[in-house]
Amino acid sequence: MYKILFTLLFRRMDPEQAHHLAFGWIRRVARVPVLRTFVAAVLAPRHGELRTEALGLRLHSPFGLAAGFDKNAVGIDGMAMLGFDHVEIGTVTGEPQPGNPRKRLFRLVADRALINRMGFNNEGSLAVAARLASRTPVFRTVVGVNIGKTKVVPEDEAVADYVKSAERLAPYADYLVVNVSSPNTPGLRDLQAVDHLRPLLAAVREAADRTVPARRVPLLVKIAPDLADEDVDAVADLAVELGLDGIIATNTTIAREGLGLTSDPAVVKETGGLSGAPLKARSLEVLRRLYARVGDRITLVGVGGIENAEDAWQRILAGATLVQGYSAFIYEGPFWGRAMHKGLAARLRTSPYATLADAVGADVRKTV
Repeated sequence: MYKILFTLLFRRMDPEQAHHLAFGWIRRVARVPVLRTFVAAVLAPRHGELRTEALGLRLHSPFGLAAGFDKNAVGIDGMAMLGFDHVEIGTVTGEPQPGNPRKRLFRLVADRALINRMGFNNEGSLAVAARLASRTPVFRTVVGVNIGKTKVVPEDEAVADYVKSAERLAPYADYLVVNVSSPNTPGLRDLQAVDHLRPLLAAVREAADRTVPARRVPLLVKIAPDLADEDVDAVADLAVELGLDGIIATNTTIAREGLGLTSDPAVVKETGGLSGAPLKARSLEVLRRLYARVGDRITLVGVGGIENAEDAWQRILAGATLVQGYSAFIYEGPFWGRAMHKGLAARLRTSPYATLADAVGADVRKTV
C-alpha cells in the first residue's frame, strides 16, 4: 500500500513538503495513547535475540534512525513507534539557522537515493535542549544528539561553537556525535583533518564531562565516505588515541561518478550530499577499513545505503555494532523497521553466531 501512496502522492510532491506531511502524521499518531500502542505492536515487534549493548547502553536492537530526519527532536517517540531502536536527532547547531534556500532536497527515484543541501536547518541548541528537557518519553529508545557548526561561525571559532552545543545538549543525550562531514556547510569537512579534529574532539569531550559529571556521555565522530583511505586510518588512530567511544561511517557523498546513477542527469548534477543505495559499496568499504584498524576498541556505527536486512547484516559482519538508515525509509515506508527486525533475526538464527555481538566484525577477522 505504501508504494502506491508514494507513487500517487508523495512522488508528485516537493520532497521537503512530503517529508513534513509524513512526519506530521507520524507525530500525530504517536500522541494518541491506544493508537500508538497498537501501531508499535504491529510495526515494532521485539525480537529478544536482537538485544544489543553498545556505548554502555542497552538497546532492543542495533537498528536506528540516522541524523537528518528529526532535526529538532520533535518526533522521537513517533520514530520509536515505527521500530527505530535509537533515534539520532539533529544536526543541531549552536545558533538557530534556516539552512540553504529551497529547493534543497531532491529524489533520485530510479537510484533509490536522495540529494540534499539542507544546510543544517534547525532551531538551535538552546531550543532543542529545552525540548529534550521537557520531554516525557512514551517508548524506551536511545536518543543520540548530532551537533554541527553554525554556518556563520568562522572556522577559527568552530571549537567554541561545538562546545556551546555540547554544554547545552549533553545532559539530555544518551550519546553525542560531532558532525564534521556534511558537505553543505562551507569549510566543515576541513575539520576532519586530524590537526583540526584533535582539539575539537578534546574540547567537546571536556565540555560533556564538565557539564554532566555524574555519567560519561559517549562521544562519536561522523566521517565522510569521500575521505582518502589514509585519512580514514588517521581518524581511526585519533579516535583510539583520544579514547573516543565510536565512529559513524558514513555521511553523504559529494561524488557522482562511478556510482552507476541512472536518474535524470539534471537532478544528478544538483549540488549537495548524495545518500541512499549508490553509497552502499563505499560506506561498507570504509567500515571494513575502520574495523580492521580499531577492532573492538571503539564502537562502529554503519550507515549509508542500508536498504534491507541483508545490508544491515553485512555491516554487522564488517564491524558495525549499530546500524542506521534514513533514505530507504522514504522509499520503503512505515513497515521498513518491522522488515529490518524480522530479517536480522532470521539471519542471526541461520548464522554460525550465537549472538549479534559474536557476528560483529566476523568477516573482517577472517581476512586479518
